[in-house]
Amino acid sequence: MIISIIGIGLLGGSFALAVREKYPRAQFIGVDASPVHGQLAIAKGIVDEIRTFDEAVAVSDLIVLAIPVNAIADLLPSLLDRVPDKATVLDLGSTKGLICQAVEGHPKRAQFVAAHPMAGTENSGPGAAFRELLPGKNLIICDRDKSRSDSLKLAEALFRDIGMKIFYMTPQEHDLHLAYVSHLSHISAFALGLTVLEKEKDEQAIFDMASTGFSSTVRLAKSSPQMWAPIFDQNRTNVSQALADYIEFLQQFKQVIDQQDVTTSLEFMQRANVIRRVLEGIEKR
Repeated sequence: MIISIIGIGLLGGSFALAVREKYPRAQFIGVDASPVHGQLAIAKGIVDEIRTFDEAVAVSDLIVLAIPVNAIADLLPSLLDRVPDKATVLDLGSTKGLICQAVEGHPKRAQFVAAHPMAGTENSGPGAAFRELLPGKNLIICDRDKSRSDSLKLAEALFRDIGMKIFYMTPQEHDLHLAYVSHLSHISAFALGLTVLEKEKDEQAIFDMASTGFSSTVRLAKSSPQMWAPIFDQNRTNVSQALADYIEFLQQFKQVIDQQDVTTSLEFMQRANVIRRVLEGIEKR
């Protein structure tokens, strides 16, 4: 099996490393706009060789799109135009509505599987990729009924073999849920980082006083802006509503603190503590 990774970053690189362990006879081709990334991916054993996009598409059994979501939506229709009939195209994007819409009605739509591994770190590039990123995590496949059976089975087998748990959603369900459980948390981290940097002009004081709580909360603010700006844009309707809901609770917190309403403040935090039980239940599945 020949697998081409288009965009050899954290997610594409980690996918390749995990699959390579389970499929040692597979051949991996890398395609990346950065020559430095390409050479690093070879050095790390992520891919066996670097080729041009056209060369990789022509010989691949599986083509994995691990590039920013705006680039996926732009590239996917023309990729399906030229993809061999035997091949499967898989994307790993963090939004699904516009990506699936971009190929709705395409003659080769059935060769495409829309997937989103629920995993990541704040780091980017092939140097950040590691084999253990995806095993044990959840994987969402959207519009599975629109993918032909052999393409769907290939994608499912690869993800299951590397230890991922597969769930199925519509693109609309995916984008709505992700706005709250992923996209909002990143915006919160970016906003917190901006707030602290704006108010704490002495950066050394930030480093000296920062606790593990601050570091863990703001960690996502180190994520790639080039990746996240298109995500927020593509999912802007859901993200805007999630932000409105979040801002409403922030305003309520501000009000009870301004009014020295310790009882209500305590109640808010006790209600929020329920998230611990929810998350622990998910981890035990």
